[in-house]
Amino acid sequence: MDAAQFLGLEPTDEPHRWRLPVRQDITSGLGALFGGVGLAAAVEAMEQHTGRPLVWATAQYLSFARPPSVVDIEVVDAAVGHKTSQVRATGHVEDLEIFTVNAAVGSRDFRAEGTWAERPDVPRPEDCPARPLDERMKGRLASRWEMRMAKGRAMDELPGPPGDGRTAFWARIPDLRISAPTLSILGDMVPAGISQSLGMRAGGNSLDNTIRVVKLVPTDWVLLDVRIHAVANGFGHGLAHIWAEDGTLLATASQSAVVRAFREEPPRA
Repeated sequence: MDAAQFLGLEPTDEPHRWRLPVRQDITSGLGALFGGVGLAAAVEAMEQHTGRPLVWATAQYLSFARPPSVVDIEVVDAAVGHKTSQVRATGHVEDLEIFTVNAAVGSRDFRAEGTWAERPDVPRPEDCPARPLDERMKGRLASRWEMRMAKGRAMDELPGPPGDGRTAFWARIPDLRISAPTLSILGDMVPAGISQSLGMRAGGNSLDNTIRVVKLVPTDWVLLDVRIHAVANGFGHGLAHIWAEDGTLLATASQSAVVRAFREEPPRA
């Protein structure tokens, strides 16, 4: 399955416009479009529009889109070069802007390369406990992926003492190949490290989401090495290194989020 099929992203008669019907299975626990899905849909539209692979993209989340609304995505060429294009995508529900995404796409021939980030030493996915699916997540996006805790505490072990800011998850989306949109979805898990760092049942609503693609290789599982840098003034900041099973650094993701304590009851309709 490719990203467009997974997301339900639909082309239109205009080559720079797409439609994203907001279904329950692409929503977060709040019942609104999952932020990483918005970024992934914009990335897919930009890659199709330009015919070039993603280098980086950053999304600013402005409002919520809930089922059964439809997000209209428009891609605009900001600057087109011989090897690289700068592009912009906006997502609207009628007159309400939901997100804005700026990105660069392209590729260049350059012989020198290297990776200096260090992957954490964690057990393999089959040796890690599954991350339980919260009741409020059933039927939503989280029910379409599998996650295993490689470093961190189960939610029933919280509250507890603050952590060291490092959390690691193994994750995979069955039948979805690794691509820039796939990593855009999974990279939106940075706020999941907030609860581990604070030692409390808490998370965050993303204000932004930046994905930087390093190298795409086939892999079943990806390792999300989440590093929360700080929580202050009600906001959390952090990043994730995203690794393939063979140790290849696939991408990095970074986010800031509004930190909130978990509600124990289901979200309002």
